[in-house]
Amino acid sequence: MAIFKGAGVAIVTPMKDNEEVNYDKLEEMINWQIDEGTDAIIIAGTTGESSTLTMEEHKKVIEAAVEFTGHRVPVVAGTGSNCTRTAIQLSQEAEEAGVDGLLIVTPYYNKATQAGLVQHYSRIAQNVKTPIIMYNVPGRTGCNLLPETAATLFKEQKNIVGLKEATGNMAQASQTMYLTDGKLDMYSGEDGLVVPLMSIGAIGVISVWSNVAPKKVHQMCQSFFDGNIEEARLLQREGLPLVDALFSEVNPIPVKTALNLMGKNVGPLRSPMSEMGEAAKAKLVQAMREYGIALA
Repeated sequence: MAIFKGAGVAIVTPMKDNEEVNYDKLEEMINWQIDEGTDAIIIAGTTGESSTLTMEEHKKVIEAAVEFTGHRVPVVAGTGSNCTRTAIQLSQEAEEAGVDGLLIVTPYYNKATQAGLVQHYSRIAQNVKTPIIMYNVPGRTGCNLLPETAATLFKEQKNIVGLKEATGNMAQASQTMYLTDGKLDMYSGEDGLVVPLMSIGAIGVISVWSNVAPKKVHQMCQSFFDGNIEEARLLQREGLPLVDALFSEVNPIPVKTALNLMGKNVGPLRSPMSEMGEAAKAKLVQAMREYGIALA
């Protein structure tokens, strides 16, 4: 059984002005997401600025998300690292917190071989019982989890159940699904390719877009599941200008900017992330208005 189907929000980590985590705001954002129809909360991922959270903060943010969600929807925790031992520790801590799934990015910077990736994911899987979604985003990590490697891990490790596919390469995604007999739980990691990936067997999205338009992204996925493919296509196409603006600078700079423009007050970004440039911000404001998002 899949950890979740539909639209999972890769939720931001709200910060106070002094860059401390704002847990009250995180609870507010999780409640709003669930009220708007989001199908899962993905905490401490790329969009959640996990790379700048301390180990203590990482653990506490995940525990808070589990508490605030209260079993209303699944919680998936980002627990990847470029050190296998650290990824095991983070995954075990998240498991102890009661998460429903783990999202584990390929090791970044190291540029592991495919054999190294098999070893990395296998060791993590053997040290936890919680279902694992592998996360392949070579544009950030410099490391590509090839279809054959993903298939090997899926077949050999019973708790490796899914893949967040963020290569932007439909041929690679198709090959991965072919090699896993369509049984791998694939999630789009590209907001602009959700419906195309669902057409080859993906069961949802782990979404940045959902931070600002949770109801629409949920509706897009649900329409596809209900067989209303044309509506799903329309919602995908209508969202493309906004998605483009949300990635006009490095994620999560634009999405945090957008939430602040909406009056959600999720606070600043942690260095080395910087505030959004004026030209890109103007493009974002225009896209939000055209999409029908009310600004504060």
